[in-house]
Amino acid sequence: MIPKTKPAIAMIAVLAGVFFAADDQTVVVTILPQIMGDLRIGVTEIDTAIWTITAYLLGYVAVMPIMGRLSDIFGRRKIYSIAICIFMFGSMGTAITGSLDWINDTNIGSNAATEPIISTLVDSTATIQWVILTRVIQAIGAGALVPVSIAIVSDLYPNHRRGLPIGLTGAAAEAGAVIGPLWGAIISTLFNWQWVFWINIPISMIVLIGILITIPKQPRNNDNANGIDYIGAIVLAATIILFTLGCSHIGDISLATIAMFAGGILCTTIYIFHSYRSQNPIIPNILFKSSTFLSSNIVHILYGAALIINMVTVPLMANTVFQMTPLQSGLLLSNLTIAIPIGAITGGVICKWTDYRIISIPTLIVCSFSLFLMSQWDRETKDIYMFIHLLIAGGCFGILISPIILSAINSTLPSMLGAASGLITTSRFLGMTIGLAAMASWGSSKFEHLLSGVTLPINSGAKQSSQALSEFESSITNIGTQLFNDFFMTAAVLCLIALIPCILVKNDKVSS
Repeated sequence: MIPKTKPAIAMIAVLAGVFFAADDQTVVVTILPQIMGDLRIGVTEIDTAIWTITAYLLGYVAVMPIMGRLSDIFGRRKIYSIAICIFMFGSMGTAITGSLDWINDTNIGSNAATEPIISTLVDSTATIQWVILTRVIQAIGAGALVPVSIAIVSDLYPNHRRGLPIGLTGAAAEAGAVIGPLWGAIISTLFNWQWVFWINIPISMIVLIGILITIPKQPRNNDNANGIDYIGAIVLAATIILFTLGCSHIGDISLATIAMFAGGILCTTIYIFHSYRSQNPIIPNILFKSSTFLSSNIVHILYGAALIINMVTVPLMANTVFQMTPLQSGLLLSNLTIAIPIGAITGGVICKWTDYRIISIPTLIVCSFSLFLMSQWDRETKDIYMFIHLLIAGGCFGILISPIILSAINSTLPSMLGAASGLITTSRFLGMTIGLAAMASWGSSKFEHLLSGVTLPINSGAKQSSQALSEFESSITNIGTQLFNDFFMTAAVLCLIALIPCILVKNDKVSS
């Protein structure tokens, strides 16, 4: 694909799209209390409110491999344009939440027959279910932007020059996810939470114009003249959703959880048989014949699990063990998150000159060692040491982005770059889901086990009671410290395990 302008100019629009797609993953975190307040959602219904985040993640992950493949067939610009329009439509839907009461008040366009219908529709836009639905629509558009953007970058640059552009793309995604909560807090403070989503519309239109100006229109790929495998796409999306839901509820083994995993296995089986019978499967079977591609995806799953364990454990430990305020814990975590985009750019530059394994293997070892040091944290650990450990870990996580993604997309044919980009992106989010589920399940059971040996002191005199209470609090803190240390150690082990598939990751030169 020959761009209408210099590739560097086209990259501006691509990076902006990736940034705002990632931003909307986390922007709800800080405005969720306001959403709950406006929609009269009580604390006892927090599990329902959390679906504003979970539903976005599901939609985001489910469409990645599918939309990436569609961009192989119909062209990057067309699919990107459709995706960003879907994102704008979903953003507009969320933005109008609770804002249409004036229609009922003025009775515009209503009569005796239509008034109840209009009233019901207006009332439905002031519910948490409406927010969840429109967030799913947003996610479908945003989830498509990431793999299509990676595919566009792969089209713009030959494989020996993709390192820095891929690193910048990864840095934009990480920066968006980091800034999301802060962005939501600022906008909702200045205006109201709906403006977080209204602002998406003009920004998305600017990005869309940039794509239309810089990226040429592509004809339909003649290699895919047999049409789209819609059945395969539906089954694949169902597979991803079921496994993601199952992983997110793995800490609560119930009939529903078992049914999700069983459904995921069934859909996987159906998809495998269907893909071999289909003349044009949504995910080309040839991708799974490449040891480099498979190894890259396994590394990315382990990477995602280790990363999310760290990003969750750091603020939890800061709030409980170190008794930090939410702001202080956020600043502590920023030492990790700020280093990730810096590392991503650095890794992208290094990839231009050396084998991906020469970058990945030492980086995984250093990352594992930094996480091991973090597993030794306690109340006596000095701030400077925590800063250094987090900075090293974040830098390593960032450096790994380019070699993992490049090894996957460079091992495929040019006609399959979209599908490869979708799968390698999905594998990371799958790893993050598994990591969260494992923390919730294993962490909860271990905390209960450790807590079983601690008894709450009984009042038997002021001085004795005060001393007993102090010892009890110290025991609880020690238990929390041990648990969080185990989390960090688990992440360190995951990085070491990733060394095994990383050995098979290499600089394949299939695409050009």
